Parts: sequence; structure tokens; C-alpha cells
Amino acid sequence: MLNKLSPVFLLAAILLAAAIPAQAKETATDNYKAYCMQCHGLEGNGKGVNARDMAVMPRDHTDAKAMSGRSDEMLFKVIKEGGTSISKSNLMPPWAGTFTDEEIKDLVVHLRTLCKCKFGT
Repeated sequence: MLNKLSPVFLLAAILLAAAIPAQAKETATDNYKAYCMQCHGLEGNGKGVNARDMAVMPRDHTDAKAMSGRSDEMLFKVIKEGGTSISKSNLMPPWAGTFTDEEIKDLVVHLRTLCKCKFGT
């Protein structure tokens, strides 16, 4: 009897798994809002709710002049490894344990959207 029921249970399990929607991937905007805006602000201007209590003000990601002086590789590194990795504030934590490399690359693109700039412009 178990052998006759096994295919039925297997089919039911497959159908159930197919019916459950896959979890949607978080966008860079979602990740920025969840992890970055407390310090950098909702608009990316460095005026998040935590900024008033920080000895070093968070980077203003809308400042095209300052942001265009930072390469995408540098932005990737600081997000992944934290502020001290580029000789900046230790208040910027490393996010390697939170974001994949792909998500960090997406955050770099998001930062370029906030500053409306590219490196070297």
C-alpha cells in the first residue's frame, strides 16, 4: 500500500511546492531603506535619524561632487568591508554578512542614482 501511495504523495508535494510563490528578491531601494537610511537618510542626504548622535556625519549620497570622486569599486568595498577598509569612519559597518556581492553591486547602482553622477564626472 505504501508503494502505491508514494507517487500520490510525491505528486501532491510537488504541486504544493509549485503553488507557494518564491520569495521576491529585495531591490537595492528596499535594502537601502532597510539598512542605510537610518544613518544616510531616506533621500540619501546624510541626515538619517541616527546622524545627530554620530561623531562623524554619514556620507551625503546626493552630493554629486563628492560621490563622483569615488569609484564603483571603492563604493563596493566600503559597503562590503566597512568604513575602515577605505580609511573612513568605523561607524560605517561592513555588510558582507548581510548582502551578497550582487546585492552590493545593485546598491552601488542605487547610490549612482541618488547622486545622479558617475565616477570621474
